[in-house]
Amino acid sequence: MIDLSILDYSPIDENTSSQDALRATTKLANLADSLGFRRFWVSEHHGMQTLAGSNPEMLMMHLAASTQSIRIGSGGVMLQHYSAYKVAEGIKLIEALYPGRIDLGVGRAPGGDKLASAALNLGKSIIVPYGQQLHDLKKYFSDLSSLPVMPKISTKPRLWSLGTSEYSGTFAAKEGMSFVFAHFINPGDDGVAAIKNYEQNFVASEMHQSPKTIVATFAAVAATEEEAEKLARSFDHWLLMIESGRETPFYLSPRAIADYTYTEQEKRTIRYNRNRIIVGDALSVKRQIKILASFYNTSEIMIMPNIFGAENRIKGVKLLAEAFNMNNLVEEKL
Repeated sequence: MIDLSILDYSPIDENTSSQDALRATTKLANLADSLGFRRFWVSEHHGMQTLAGSNPEMLMMHLAASTQSIRIGSGGVMLQHYSAYKVAEGIKLIEALYPGRIDLGVGRAPGGDKLASAALNLGKSIIVPYGQQLHDLKKYFSDLSSLPVMPKISTKPRLWSLGTSEYSGTFAAKEGMSFVFAHFINPGDDGVAAIKNYEQNFVASEMHQSPKTIVATFAAVAATEEEAEKLARSFDHWLLMIESGRETPFYLSPRAIADYTYTEQEKRTIRYNRNRIIVGDALSVKRQIKILASFYNTSEIMIMPNIFGAENRIKGVKLLAEAFNMNNLVEEKL
């Protein structure tokens, strides 16, 4: 059985505002909660015009208060910018208020360009290696820390290390953390090797006794293959603009890009990027998710419905839940 989760970027669609994007994220989290999705995570991006998700911890607090039972998490906190102690304090506070529902996913990417990174690290004189930060973070959540981390609570969040390579998986294994592989960044055999390496070298910790993996992928789900392809073309354009340093002020609709002429190099980039997204109607996407889970030998897939339009994202999530009979599973639990 495959668990399904969601990672939301809070995209700012054409003719909408950042406030609209955050309200849409809240609405999507509530829907995911009611449909029985396992987790709902939010991201950390800095200085990006099309994404409103800049501070996952604050948004997590809001979403945990707005939902009932779904696990709320970060995908992820970009640890290089922060003190592990400060991150632990913030997440422990959220866990204290919503015990047993909080995931802390951390990554070593910057989450923005050089200018944003410089602003986030202004005044820092010491750079702590990512591996050391993970070790410190785990220690602050354990009972072994000589420095108290308040508030004192009886439950712990689940710790996840996010990565795109065997190198990242090694960190997670060494510290006894769970591991998320970003298929949406690095699709292919590297992920299989990373997960295998993580599982083989996992060292049980006070927080996690056994290895646990998630694979994350972009997804464009619609009622028909034709509609899904239209939404995917809008995604193609968004990702191309982001990666080529030409980010548009908003996430553009399929209509807005209909007359855009792509160069041959751009077409090649788009074809490659299609490896990073699952596209189709709900039954087709369900089949592709099963194939992906089998390929990576994981029991949980995290979809990123980063397509144009809040209503399109809601429809896609509903269709996917129906394809996986998630409504029936929720009713059985009740």
